[in-house]
Amino acid sequence: MKIISEIYQFKITLNDSKPLIWRRIFVPANYSFWDLHVAIQDAMGWLDYHLHEFEILNPTIGEKVRLGMPDEEYDDPDRPLIPDHKEKISDYFNENNCNARYEYDFGDSWIHTIKYEKIIPVLKGEKYPKCIGGKMACPPEDCGGIHGYKNLLSILSSPSNEEYKDMITWLGGKFDPKLFYPESISFDDPKKRFKLMNEG
Repeated sequence: MKIISEIYQFKITLNDSKPLIWRRIFVPANYSFWDLHVAIQDAMGWLDYHLHEFEILNPTIGEKVRLGMPDEEYDDPDRPLIPDHKEKISDYFNENNCNARYEYDFGDSWIHTIKYEKIIPVLKGEKYPKCIGGKMACPPEDCGGIHGYKNLLSILSSPSNEEYKDMITWLGGKFDPKLFYPESISFDDPKKRFKLMNEG
């Protein structure tokens, strides 16, 4: 097993969310983009039901590239999707190339900004990845993207709204948009997740 000596610190922000929904995470420097995807999903609170895609400048060629899990339905011959499990985050992120775009669920189109903040040494006794901060709950899956989520919050703020009971039922009884505890986050093994995803 390769010994990890460095950790990347990232901040993940859900674009157009107000108040901002964000997470700060530590991940091993040898992570692939697939591994980072799994860490983002777990830290944010998504369920990984849908496709995803990173867009980032490739420092080697000086052009933006797409990374994700190839899917024929979303194939673009002019900008082919690079399998994200084959690309290391350390080959892309640096002090001069800090930001990436991350989209989850091409229907609801949840756009996130991934910001590389710094590299830190591994701390003895710590487990990685790790969530060290964040604010606000993750929106429910399949609620219609950021605009659908804002509409959902509007309905939940008004019990007299005719859609209130239906929304509460759909949510399973309750939903607190402010509820988030970094220490409650547990991270899945990205290798196991990859195997599970590809068994189907």
